[in-house]
Amino acid sequence: MAATNKKYAKPVYLVDGNRTPFIKAHGRPGPFKHADLGINAARSLLLRMPFEPTEFDEVIFGSTMPGPDEANIARIVALRLGCGDLVPAYTVHRNCASGMQALDNAAMSIASGRSQLVLAGGIEAMSQAPLLFHPKAVNWLADWWAAKTISNKFKVLSGFSPRLLAPVIALLKGLTDPVVGLNMGQTAEQIAYRFGITRAQMDQFALESHLKLHQAQQDGSLTEVTPMFDGQGKVYELDDGVRPDSTLDKLGRLRPAFDKPYGLVTPGNSAQITDGAAALVLASEAAVKKYDLAILAKLVSTEWAALSPAEMGLGPAHAIAPLLKSQRLKVSDIDYWEINEAFAAQVLAVLAALNDKDYCKQHLGLRSAVGEIPHEKLNIHGGGVSLGHPVGASGARIVLHLAKVLEQNNASTGIASLCIGGGQGGAMLIERSVS
Repeated sequence: MAATNKKYAKPVYLVDGNRTPFIKAHGRPGPFKHADLGINAARSLLLRMPFEPTEFDEVIFGSTMPGPDEANIARIVALRLGCGDLVPAYTVHRNCASGMQALDNAAMSIASGRSQLVLAGGIEAMSQAPLLFHPKAVNWLADWWAAKTISNKFKVLSGFSPRLLAPVIALLKGLTDPVVGLNMGQTAEQIAYRFGITRAQMDQFALESHLKLHQAQQDGSLTEVTPMFDGQGKVYELDDGVRPDSTLDKLGRLRPAFDKPYGLVTPGNSAQITDGAAALVLASEAAVKKYDLAILAKLVSTEWAALSPAEMGLGPAHAIAPLLKSQRLKVSDIDYWEINEAFAAQVLAVLAALNDKDYCKQHLGLRSAVGEIPHEKLNIHGGGVSLGHPVGASGARIVLHLAKVLEQNNASTGIASLCIGGGQGGAMLIERSVS
C-alpha cells in the first residue's frame, strides 16, 4: 500500500450546511419526495449566503433511487432553488456513499480550478421506493398490448394468474447484492460472526446510539437540522426515529430480522429506513475571499476502497487505513470520528478489524494494527441506528455533522467514513483551524 499524499491539489472549504430532520418510514410513502427534501435542506442555507444561487458553478447531489418523475434529481433541485437555467447539475450514485461521492466530486472540481462555488449533498426518500411488476407480469402485459384480435386477447387472458400481480419491492432489491445474493443485514451477520460480535454488544451499541441522539436533541447540539413543513402544515423539527425509552431488555426481545431464527441482527440494532437530505456549500480560496465567507472546515482528502461484497460492512476499515497512511496520521491524531451506523454489528466489526493485527496485515497490507478508536470520540451524537440511514444522504450528513462537532469542541481533525453496498468503503479527512 503506497503512502502517496492524496490531498486535494488546492484548498477546498466547507462554508456551511443544513440537513432535514430524518423521518422514519412507516410502511407507506412519506410526506416528502426527493425534490422536497433537497429543497428543504438547501433553502435556508442559501438564504444565509452573501451571494445569489445563480453564482454556483455546479450543483451535485448523491441519490440512489429517485422517483420516476425525478430523473437527475440534482438538476430539479437546482432549478427549484433558483440557481437558474445556466448552472449545470448532476446526480451521482455510489450506494450508501452517494452523498460523500457528491462532496468528493465537488472538491475535485474546485481543486482543479474548474469551479469556485459548488452546492453538494445527498438526498434519499426511501419510503418513496416504488413497487415493481415481476418480469413475468411485464411479459404478460406486453403480450396483452400486442394482441390485436379478440381471439388473441382471449388466448393471452387464459395465461393470466393473480400471482402475476404480486409486487416486487424495489427497496428490498436495492438492499440486496446481486453478485453474492446477500442482503445487507446478512452481510452484517457474516462480519459479526467473523469478529465474534455478540448480540449483547450490538444491543448495547444501539441503546447508546439512541441515548446519545436524544441527549443531542435536548441540548441543541444538532445545529445543522432545519425544520420542514408538509402540505398539511405539520412541522418536522427533529429526527423522529429516536427512542429515548430504549432499554437493553426491550432490544433483547426483538427477533432476528435477516438470519431467522438464530441470527443476531435485529431491527433494533440496525439502521432505520428513513427519508432525509443534506446540503453543503463548498468553496475555493478565491470564492472565500471574494464573498468574505466564514469557513466551517477544510476538506483535506478522500479515500475509496473495495472488498468482497459479502463483507461490505468492513468497508470503512479498508478506506480509513490508507487514508491515515497517505496523510501520515495515527488514530491518536484524529479528534473525532463519524462512522455511519448501517448496523451496530458493522461498526463494531470495523473497530475490531482496525485493532486486529492479523486482519490489518492480511487484508490492509499493514505491518501492525491501525489502532483502537476511542469510544468517546466516535459518533458522539448517535448515528444511523437511532436517526436513520437515508442511503443517498448519509455520506453528506456525516461530513457536515463531523464539521459541526469539531466546531463545538474546538477540535481540529476528523474522519467520516461509511460502508458501501457492493463491497466498498469511503473515508474523508477534514480539518478546521483551532482558535
